[in-house]
Amino acid sequence: MPRSSPSIDDLALPADDRERGSAALEFILVGLLLLVPLVYLVGALGLVQSQSLGAEAGARHVARSVATATDRADASRRADLVLTAIATEYGLDPAALDVAFDCRPAGGECPRAGATLVVTLRTRVALPLVPAVLGLDRLASIPVEASAAQKVSRFWGTR
Repeated sequence: MPRSSPSIDDLALPADDRERGSAALEFILVGLLLLVPLVYLVGALGLVQSQSLGAEAGARHVARSVATATDRADASRRADLVLTAIATEYGLDPAALDVAFDCRPAGGECPRAGATLVVTLRTRVALPLVPAVLGLDRLASIPVEASAAQKVSRFWGTR
């Protein structure tokens, strides 16, 4: 049987060199496709964790400062100072902070001497790299809520 003449491809590269060079490109491409979302996920989760720690610290410290205040004006001043400090420390948006006070047992004014004060702090965490186009920044935000309870001093409201 006569041998056919070799093609130009057979003469150019040996049989084992035909696939040389494509593995590096594949590793780079697959690495980028897997690495970019992973880095974004780690960054987003870190941001949510930071904001949730800030909300928890804010609720706890506001509850303590209000519960140990001497009167309503002192409690309001202390709560504002604590919220400003917490917002600065944890990078929270002061305009997005929502603070609610509740006393247990219910009834009467809040805070009052001897009651348990429950402070709830709510905020929203905007995900990174989401553009403010068509309200996407509002849609791509995660609500964070933290509550803290503190027993109000029995001497609250007295000087």
